[in-house]
Amino acid sequence: MRKVLFVIFSIVLLGFIYFFLWSFYPKNLGIFPGFVILYILDVYLYSVYNNNIWRGSKIKAWIISFLFWLPFLMLICMSVISVFYPFDDWGNSFKAYYGGIIFSGYVAKLIPLILILLSDLIKIFRRLTGLNRKNTNGEKFRLSRGKFIKNVGIVTGGLFFGTLSMGMFKWIYDFRVRKNQVVLPKLPAVFRGFRIVQISDIHLGSWLSEKELKEAVQIINDLNPDIVFFTGDLVNYTTDEAYPFEDILKRIHSKFGVYSTLGNHDYGDYKRWNDEGLKQKNLEDMYSLHERLGWKLLRNQNEVLNINGEEIAIIGVENWGSMKRFQKIGDIDKAIIGIENVPVKLLLSHDPSHWQYKVSRHHTHIDLTFSGHTHGAQFGIEIPGVRWSPSQYIYKYWAGLYSAVNKNTGSVQYLYVNRGIGSIGYPGRVGILPEITLIELTS
Repeated sequence: MRKVLFVIFSIVLLGFIYFFLWSFYPKNLGIFPGFVILYILDVYLYSVYNNNIWRGSKIKAWIISFLFWLPFLMLICMSVISVFYPFDDWGNSFKAYYGGIIFSGYVAKLIPLILILLSDLIKIFRRLTGLNRKNTNGEKFRLSRGKFIKNVGIVTGGLFFGTLSMGMFKWIYDFRVRKNQVVLPKLPAVFRGFRIVQISDIHLGSWLSEKELKEAVQIINDLNPDIVFFTGDLVNYTTDEAYPFEDILKRIHSKFGVYSTLGNHDYGDYKRWNDEGLKQKNLEDMYSLHERLGWKLLRNQNEVLNINGEEIAIIGVENWGSMKRFQKIGDIDKAIIGIENVPVKLLLSHDPSHWQYKVSRHHTHIDLTFSGHTHGAQFGIEIPGVRWSPSQYIYKYWAGLYSAVNKNTGSVQYLYVNRGIGSIGYPGRVGILPEITLIELTS
């Protein structure tokens, strides 16, 4: 009877989560199976530690149990409360840390889960293959998931939770300037030493105060850029997230202005709209915002920059992502009309998969593409000799400078993937720090 009640209770809880996603974030409904898996893994892991938890003080056991289930309980609370008080209205700071605690809690359980799962799989394999037999001392041989694995799980879980907490409170605004020099053989002499500052993925809906953004803008201006490129994802869900920071963004200065393009989050596709007209107005508001900021928004367009009679072309496309859930409205063929004879072409395209599948294969005359989107997963390791992030299992080009050689002409095309200056989902950074890019052109 207890098991039946537990199953019913589980179905009700998961039902609330499904209803929340369907009601408020239909674009993310595809992650619901992930919530189901998380719950099953939670039950599995708790059953392993259950006897140890409830051995001794009951008060201590209740506290530990509460902390263990806290991330999932927070998901449930978010689902229930949002029915009456939409999650969008919870406040940026509260939403950021709320989501961060959930994310950190689950990541902290990752290592003990892996160890215990491996232990159980090996035990099952031994039983199926007959290897689970008695040893020479007459004692049954078995691979235990006992005290050692449990202790390792507790230690690693604590380390992960502590590290992710540091990522939320310390490293999230630890801005890093990454400098690169790109050689373009056809670059006109007047553009040698041309300084391009790129920023991407600001995600203003996740910023907790103005102070840190002011610091980032000051760093940008101190680099004395000739031009600034912004490669999309200004907001998380709606344009109005940017309004409190509008005056700060207007302070970005360069000799030839700021050029921008839209990212997948800038179209309002991650919010459920009761009226399609409201969604369109949100997009029009995004266009107006770029205009007020003084940023030149390129939507499948180009602009030629002329200095002393020499030219380079700046191209910007709408978002194009290879994954099904991302928009595919970027039109590179339309964007390059009229610049066939310009010697150097620079492209702003939010998603690096666009370069992988379209630009490098079919538009080899584009010299350098600027992208963002991946954030480098906001988590990873980048030290001399070691470069790893979960992002690399999703995107072939996920951070930094890449190049491809055209087999027919021998010309080199470049792609730079900015790690992003903001955050979304997990409100922190571990290993992959927020980036401001400086690229200097030479020939």
